[in-house]
Amino acid sequence: MRKILLAVVVLTASLLAGDVWQSKDLVQPKDVAADIRSPLLLYVGFPVLFRAAHIPGSVYAGPGSKTEGIEMLKKAVEGQPKNRAIIVYCGCCPWEKCPNMRPAFTALREMGYTNLKAMAIPENLKTDWTDKGYPIERRAE
Repeated sequence: MRKILLAVVVLTASLLAGDVWQSKDLVQPKDVAADIRSPLLLYVGFPVLFRAAHIPGSVYAGPGSKTEGIEMLKKAVEGQPKNRAIIVYCGCCPWEKCPNMRPAFTALREMGYTNLKAMAIPENLKTDWTDKGYPIERRAE
């Protein structure tokens, strides 16, 4: 119960606090597309969207807006060096309204990850990634 309460407090605080990153913490889709193999790419959005389409090589790390998503995120980075290049992304909705990015980014920062970036997706993954011709992995129909 204590863990759940703490997670709720952290998530609420991070949503109310506004931006948890500085401009140096942001990376643009074109820059990620140029080098998608080096960093650990973590998708922190909703599972239905990840199953439909995601950046090749990215790891589903749970929705950052949910307590169970933060627990999945912790498992996804378990054993990774604290200086490992990590990029988190969602793309479920416009950047400023995304419920997943801030809590996920905050959790990773609080876990001590120092080489952490957030991919700034202004509209959504389809518009700002797929429609630009960047690599995408789709569910087999």
